[in-house]
Amino acid sequence: MRQDELKAYAREESDQPPRVYGLDDAIVIELHGEVDLVAYQRSVSLVDAVTAGPEPVVIIDLSQITFIDCSGLSLLMRAHRRVTTRGGRLCIVCTHPLTLRMLRVTQLTAALSPAPTLSAALLDPTDEETS
Repeated sequence: MRQDELKAYAREESDQPPRVYGLDDAIVIELHGEVDLVAYQRSVSLVDAVTAGPEPVVIIDLSQITFIDCSGLSLLMRAHRRVTTRGGRLCIVCTHPLTLRMLRVTQLTAALSPAPTLSAALLDPTDEETS
């Protein structure tokens, strides 16, 4: 097989870095492309900085990702641990069936609170329990 033929099998890498922005009382980290070991290494310092901040709610938006592996799950759990340790709340936005299945299989659904939209992620689950 020639080099030019291999391009069809090459993984697409997202050159787009994570996007961070404020939304109401939350801060959102929007990830793109594949969330694997390379993405972990590129994103961990940014995620650490955001999760150390004062915002009470951190949302990680996975709606633009195409793949996640155990490194990506590790990044999510690292963020969760950092946010909850300081008394905050972390949730993710995710509708991709394979990603949601991976969260269920690894029993991370309860910890990461996947929501279908940013609006749903902003809702405080304790408000629903008391009403």
